[in-house]
Amino acid sequence: MIFTSLLIKCKINEMKILAVCQYYYPENFVIYKICEELASQGHDVTVLTGKPNYGYDGIIPEYKDISYEEINNVKVHRVDLVARGKSRMSIIKNYLSFWKNSKKWVKKCKEKFDVVYSFSLSPVTILSAGSLYKKKHHVRHIVHCVDLWPESVLVTNAVKRSSITYKILYFWSKKLYKTADDILVGSPTFKDYFEKVLKLPTDNIHFAAQPSLVEVNDGLRKPLGDGFHVLYCGNLGILQETDLIPKAMKLVRNNKVTFHVIGMGPKTDELKELVNNLHLRGRVIYHGPLPAKKAAPYFKACDISYISLKEDGYVGKTIPNKIMMSMAFGKPILGVLGGDGKDVINSANCGVCVEADPEKIAKAIDDFSKMNEGKIKELGNNAKKYYFEHFSIKKVATQISTFVKK
Repeated sequence: MIFTSLLIKCKINEMKILAVCQYYYPENFVIYKICEELASQGHDVTVLTGKPNYGYDGIIPEYKDISYEEINNVKVHRVDLVARGKSRMSIIKNYLSFWKNSKKWVKKCKEKFDVVYSFSLSPVTILSAGSLYKKKHHVRHIVHCVDLWPESVLVTNAVKRSSITYKILYFWSKKLYKTADDILVGSPTFKDYFEKVLKLPTDNIHFAAQPSLVEVNDGLRKPLGDGFHVLYCGNLGILQETDLIPKAMKLVRNNKVTFHVIGMGPKTDELKELVNNLHLRGRVIYHGPLPAKKAAPYFKACDISYISLKEDGYVGKTIPNKIMMSMAFGKPILGVLGGDGKDVINSANCGVCVEADPEKIAKAIDDFSKMNEGKIKELGNNAKKYYFEHFSIKKVATQISTFVKK
């Protein structure tokens, strides 16, 4: 009798979730970890996504003819799309093809889900399929917004604020966000953006961080050699101000400090040129782009993590996802940022934040390199403890689950 009651209770709490995101495994986005955790918590999870191509040279060959598969108890439907290339036009075609084909899938779908959960990376048009399913079947739509639109196209200089394209994206974004029943935002500052820029009510907006894709790695450390090692892992773009790395390293007094850079972006060539011009080969080492799992051994081996974000607009006040991976691996953080990211580092007591000035960054690196091993370990332990108490995949999925079952 007790067993039967428990079984009934479990069935009542279990929800059929349609998760929508343009990107999914084997693409390196945390949405697949969240879906797998939701499934492990007892939910029946189905994903609507595209064929994997982000970070690859076209659609992965073995996926060209796959439209359905099951991965770790999650059912995955894949629609066709135009592979993302390097040109702006190919990216637009990539976005629009998923927008069109995901809506087509929803129109044909006869399966009934209890709720839709959309993971909102770029572009905002990812939300269209979930919005359509909500309208068609009268179910709740939860949006997990980890990339602000149309703000993202402004900070990357893709469009100008005065352009007609921006105005179209503004009203389209506002309309899509407005259809959501609850909006989970990846950074507290996002709420200000919805209120002040999009002019939307904020009663249904709640903070739910974007967790680290890799939380536990039992593999070997990357042998980095003797000395003190600093790691930057992420996009090499305008907002990250990665030119500060070689400029600061030129001023670092401790010649046993080595700075490792993993990533790629529009500022890659500038970084490499500065390293050469400032004669920093061997002190600043560029390892190229690496997927999260291959970057993990570097996180394990480094002494501290360096995270920078230009304080520009709302995006510049957010929590970079690099903070999450650094904290998950128990690494002290040297932050060159403000806003929500600085607040997290200070709240966790896991590092220091300085201004975007080469001299101040160099001094902070020197100060870290002089710390005794016990202090470095203490800061790292603070980071890891705070991460698993507030931002882990399990924690965030449990938070999502409460909105799924509303």
